[in-house]
Parts: sequence; C-alpha cells; structure tokens
Amino acid sequence: MLELRPICENCAAALPPDASNPMICSFECIFCADCVDGVLENVCPNCGGGFTTRPTRPVRNWRGDNYLGAYPASVEQPHRPVDRDAHGRFAASMRVIPPRER
Repeated sequence: MLELRPICENCAAALPPDASNPMICSFECIFCADCVDGVLENVCPNCGGGFTTRPTRPVRNWRGDNYLGAYPASVEQPHRPVDRDAHGRFAASMRVIPPRER
C-alpha cells in the first residue's frame, strides 16, 4: 500500500493525496514534478531509478473499503534535500540509460 507521503523529499513542497504533480520511483521515493525535471533529471537520488506519476487513492468508498478514509495518507515528512553537485555527477552517468533499463 502506497504511503502517499505529504511532501517532496527535496524541496518540501506540499503533495496532498489529490495533488497532480507527485512523482514516485519504485521504492516510493517521492518528489514534486518540478524537482524531478529541474533538479533530478528523472534519476532518483536514492536508487537511480526513474519516476512515474504517483496514483491517487479514491476518496469515496466505491468498493471494499479501499479508499482514502480507510487508508489515509501518511503524515511522515521525509525531507532530505538533494546535494545538487553530488547528484549531478551521479545523474550524468544514469540519465543516458532509459529508466526501464537501469
């Protein structure tokens, strides 16, 4: 179950459950689209993977209590700003490899 973390790990921008701009990697690292595009170059600083749009959890109980009310978003706020120089060196070797092949 996705935690739906509430902030960007890099810039701490709010990413509420219904936000349209959260990006997530396969390890559930969470960043805003601005950081993924402008800072990270689609390379996760934690695992080297690529990003995809974080899905939204239904707010209404359509079926089987699988909705935001039964499974609320996380309140954990993992704010770990990226060292741009170190990430730039790391991303330079990774960004040439398509995310699905990393």
